[in-house]
Amino acid sequence: MRIESLSKRERLFRAIKGEKVDRPPCICPGGMMNMIVEDIMDITGVKWPEAHVDAEMMAKLTMGVCENGGFENFGVPFCMTVEAESMGATVGLGTKINEPRVIEYPISSVTEWRNLKELSVEEGRTKVVLDAIKILKNQNLDVPIIANLVGPVSTASSLMEPVDYYKELRRKPKEAHEFMEFVTENLICFAKAEIQAGADILAISDPSGTGEILGPKLFSEFAVPYLNKIVNSVKEDIKGGTIIHICGRLKSVYGILNSLDSDVISFDSIVNVREVAMNVDNKAIMGNVSTLALERSSKDIIKNLSRVCIKNGVDILSPACGIGPRTKLENIQSMVEVAKESIYME
Repeated sequence: MRIESLSKRERLFRAIKGEKVDRPPCICPGGMMNMIVEDIMDITGVKWPEAHVDAEMMAKLTMGVCENGGFENFGVPFCMTVEAESMGATVGLGTKINEPRVIEYPISSVTEWRNLKELSVEEGRTKVVLDAIKILKNQNLDVPIIANLVGPVSTASSLMEPVDYYKELRRKPKEAHEFMEFVTENLICFAKAEIQAGADILAISDPSGTGEILGPKLFSEFAVPYLNKIVNSVKEDIKGGTIIHICGRLKSVYGILNSLDSDVISFDSIVNVREVAMNVDNKAIMGNVSTLALERSSKDIIKNLSRVCIKNGVDILSPACGIGPRTKLENIQSMVEVAKESIYME
């Protein structure tokens, strides 16, 4: 017997909590896992880089994805630079096909963290994101709103030269932890403001904080505790739950992933879904259709990849990373079509 059909919001809430659903949701959170493509910019008449600094435009773009048969959620912002910019980094906003990026670091060592600005939620692009969430919330649509946060290691390595940052984790651990505490407290401030603005779900992406880059020891010391601090600071307030995305190969940290306190683990296309399912037993599994394939392959290939993901055990179908702006909308629609055909039975 077919399970009763659910709304987009209820379906994702249930999938995140490991409860029964009628079919897998198909989402793309935003943030590092950007969902905006040129086709949507052309359909809505709203383009980058202007949408990065205008709340109405930001909201209209993410609504345009869902309204045109794309991912079954709203998600803002569309880059990984908002937090670092608020703390003092200089950011170039990019172009229609290039996301914003940090072009000047405010500090050169973990010892200089006291020179950073405290993140403000009342000005700049942090306020734009919060205002966009409020606009989405006021639409009163039954679509889940995902707020995005750059993870602690990735934010820290956007505030100083990454190679120097990684070296100083080993050479200056005391000061590095002080730096990480400062970064994390500011990220918590932004996360709480996003939830207060109306976000249903918090997605944290930490592509620089991988086991592949850090190794198991530093991953346990400098990634997990600070990720968990953020997650646990919002758990009582967030309705839909929390997602953590980790890039790179996970084999070296499989034993550590269960210590993450998020409801969902999301991961790269190079990671085997079945291996994650065997090694992670306390989280919903999200992923992991190749973004390279999404940009360059046909609809039929995307459908096959999506079916394999579901067959191998993902609870939530999604791209493995941020999709390229040149990705065709029809390829995104193909993922959603596969999710809709994957009806679960009682």
